[in-house]
Order: sequence, then structure tokens, then C-alpha cells
Amino acid sequence: MSLPENTTVLIVGAGPAGLTTALSLTHHKCHDFVIVDAVVEGRNSSRAIAIYSATVEALASINAADGILSQAIKGESLRITSRSSQIFEAKFDSLKNLSAHPHPLYIPQNVTELALVQKLQSLGVQVQRPHRVAGMKQNDKDSHITDVSFEDGQVIKARYIIGADGARSIIRSNAGIGFSDPNPVNVTLDRMIFADVTFEPEPVGPLTLEGHLNGTVFSGNFFLLVPFGNRFNAELTQDGKPITKSVFRVGCAIPSTNGEPPHAPPKEYIQDMIDAYGPACITSDPSLNPTPVKVDQLLWSTRFKTHSAIADRTFTRLGAAVFLIGDAAHTHSPAGGQGMNLAMRDAVFLADAVTKHIQASAENPDVDDTILQEFADARHARALEIIGFSKRLLKIASFTYDPYAWWMPCSAASIRDLILRILGRFDFVQSKVAWGLSGLGRR
Repeated sequence: MSLPENTTVLIVGAGPAGLTTALSLTHHKCHDFVIVDAVVEGRNSSRAIAIYSATVEALASINAADGILSQAIKGESLRITSRSSQIFEAKFDSLKNLSAHPHPLYIPQNVTELALVQKLQSLGVQVQRPHRVAGMKQNDKDSHITDVSFEDGQVIKARYIIGADGARSIIRSNAGIGFSDPNPVNVTLDRMIFADVTFEPEPVGPLTLEGHLNGTVFSGNFFLLVPFGNRFNAELTQDGKPITKSVFRVGCAIPSTNGEPPHAPPKEYIQDMIDAYGPACITSDPSLNPTPVKVDQLLWSTRFKTHSAIADRTFTRLGAAVFLIGDAAHTHSPAGGQGMNLAMRDAVFLADAVTKHIQASAENPDVDDTILQEFADARHARALEIIGFSKRLLKIASFTYDPYAWWMPCSAASIRDLILRILGRFDFVQSKVAWGLSGLGRR
């Protein structure tokens, strides 16, 4: 498909960040933009699943939340458990007086992206696919324009370029922007795996619309369980094979002592991790679960590194104003589920800043970049805050149950669990945890 030769704004990447940027630009009545993506449709997978209050509010502010709200599952609380008993529960009802959308939404990323694409299409905008950026250079005739070339030989001249093209961002690389961990530390839980599965027989027990974080008896770890029910069976179907049972998202941190997990962990590997670290109600071990269950269908699986990185800067000039958002600007541990949320909020606020700069430039062609730099500085600071938050969660989860010494039979993990059990009795503590996850205090 032919691309236009000129555009005011070029968005590279049509994941949640890029799509939200396009919706926000449209909301702010900026229609001279092009959004491209390197892959054809239909390759998206489940991936991120949680959308928190601050993100729903941001989407609602640009009239882009309805499609997601109509499909998502509302989470009532987050449980932290051992393998067999509850340690702590944070209830999101406590946010009702602080947000019109107090509950986290559970929805697979491919369903989120589909809802955003459908909203864009209803506004007359199409994602141009597949178009992969090959290079960028300042235009010879206009110092405020960049020529963006694509692998198929096409070139777009743009005044604003938004790199929403993921952790291996071509835009970031071409702009010469570094990408590194702002505070590198060694972690014992340096890998995580995630999978969408069904079980046979279907598990019974206290399964609600909640996430369950679980430690183990012998080592520090955590395990995530989110029941989807049958809500997304059609969207999660792979290879045309129908899904007739309830679907569950499982996630597990993999200690470095376990070695490198497979790129796409097979069913047997997922089963082993569930039996080693999962809640008793979904294990196949009869000594833990009176009604043993096994993974039946493996619908999708992946692995993630828990390391963090942030771009040296999220705004620069290469003729055009060049921005980075989402994973192109910052990556961090999946602990806390903040990545996609931060990316979508970045997008909403960026479009507002870009629109204001376009309007100011129309009135004064020599306007400086103060509006854009203030946005970039604020979002860079917010990303550093989120990276620190996710690292703290991972650190707490990695506490081990090994006793300090023979004469002190307690451990860091047992002390953590005791503190959480005690603090969890107080409503204000539950509210503080819900507030921290919601993003309302760090929009």
C-alpha cells in the first residue's frame, strides 16, 4: 500500500502506545498523521492483561475507553497467598471515592488492541501495514522535517515522529539514543514466564476475578493466577481449535538457579512450574490438591526478562521532533503490571503536548520546544519512578524462606508474610496498596 509523501505526525508502531497516540491526536483534532506498523494483522498475542484506574481515566478523557470497558473483566481485589492460605488482600472498592473507574480491568492485550483499532476505524483512521522503518535523516530543504525511509523504498517527510515501536526500537536506534538500566542490580528472579491455559479437570476452590501471588516453601518466588472464565475464548483461540473450558493466565518468576526458560515454554514446562510454585488448587500433586488438575490446552506462552532499561532521553531533534513512548522509552519488570499502563498514559499526554506545539508553531514558526521538553522531562521522571516501584516489588517477592541461622529459625520471607498478615487487617493499608497499583498517584 502506498504511503503519503508528507505528514505532520508519523507514528511508528501500532501496539497500545501507538494506537492510543493516534486516538489522542484525533481527539485533539489533529488529523494530519500516519500510523504504520511493521507486521501484518493477526500476529498479536495475549501478553499484558491489566489496565488500572489511571489508565482507564486517561482513555476516557479521549473517549477511547468504552470498547475496553464493555469487554473487560473488573477485578475486585488482589490476593497475596502462600500455597494454601491467604496472606493479604487489597480491595479496590476503597478507590470508589477517588476514581470513576476504581477497579482494574483484566483483558488480553490483543483484545485491547482490537478495541483501539476498531475505535480508530470508526473515526476513519487505518493503520498502514506492513511498513518497517529502514532509516531517518534530516530533510535537505527544511531543517524541521525528517525523511523517514522504509524497507520497501517509500519515504515519508514528517515534522513529528513518535517511536512506539517496542524495546528494540528502530526509531530510538536511528536517533542515536542510548538505552540502559538506570540502577543495575543483581536479581535472583531474572526471568518470568506467562501462559494462557485451560485445565482438566477445571480447578475448584476460591477462584475469583483476582490475581494470586504465591511464594514457595523453600525459595523466594511468586506466581500469578488470573481467571478469565469463558470471556475471551473466541479471541484467544489458536489454529482454529475451539476453546470450551475456562481460561486462566498463569505467570511465574523463574529463579536463576533453574536456568534459562524456553523462549515459548511448552505445556510440560508450564505444568512443572505450576506444580513447583503454583497455588495448591491448580497443581497435579495429590499431596497438595485432593482433586489434582493438569494443564489441558496451552493457548499461548512466553518468557520475559525482569531487567529494566530507560532511554537516555525521550525527546530529541533530528530535523523533526522525535519522541519515544512505551517500551521504546522504558522497560521494566512485569511485577505490578505497570508497563502497558504507563505506555498508554504516555501516549495520551504526548498527543496533547504535540497538538499544543503544532498550534503554537502555526502562530509563530520560530516557537521553541519548551512544551515538548517539559512533557519529555515529566514522563522520563515518571518512568524512573515506575522502574523503582517494579524493582521494589520484585525484591520483596524474591525474599527466601531460608532461616538466617540455626539459632534464628525465621527468614526474610517469613517475616515479610507475618508483616503482611498483620497489616492486611487494616483498611487503610489495603487502600494504600490498591492506590499504589492503580496509578492514580503517578499518572
